[in-house]
Amino acid sequence: MGVVTAADRAPKQDRSRATRQKLLEAAVSCLAEHGWTGSTVSVVAERAGVSRGAAQHHFPTREDLFTAAVEYVAEQRSTALRELPAQNRAAVVAALVDLYTGPLFRAALHLWVAASNEPQLGSRVTELESRVGRETHRIAVELLGADESRPGVRETIQGLLDMARGLGLANLLTDDGARRKRVVEQWTALVESALR
Repeated sequence: MGVVTAADRAPKQDRSRATRQKLLEAAVSCLAEHGWTGSTVSVVAERAGVSRGAAQHHFPTREDLFTAAVEYVAEQRSTALRELPAQNRAAVVAALVDLYTGPLFRAALHLWVAASNEPQLGSRVTELESRVGRETHRIAVELLGADESRPGVRETIQGLLDMARGLGLANLLTDDGARRKRVVEQWTALVESALR
């Protein structure tokens, strides 16, 4: 038997990372499109173009797969927010609202609903959402140039994020972009006033 070198391991590790990423992206898509009950490991594996065994190698349980998928996309969301160029507050408010009206939020919402009925999923999702919420709040404060030592500023930022989440919920049933645009404009004015 030959000696396995670092060069031999690198392509295998790259393939493993690529397989993992395909599974995570497929899991988010499935969850957003089919919800928890329609998103099985087999369905995700098929969408990712990998065997069920390969999926279970990376994620031994369904809960492992879907919490990792939401965490993966949440990290992408945080990275995208951090990479926003310096811009005016209106653009930042709009970008924050966009986070809650896309497929990630839809997938996360399905996971939340499942977690409310699945005890083995509940604590994992609660911890994950708490961490993601803190990170999103921190990034919003930074992007908006907010001084949270001033009275009411922290609550204004949290209110903005809660409003964005509410718009995301409304967007699940209907796409009322015109109403959402007016609400975002009003919240931008409120944020501007509170952060002066």
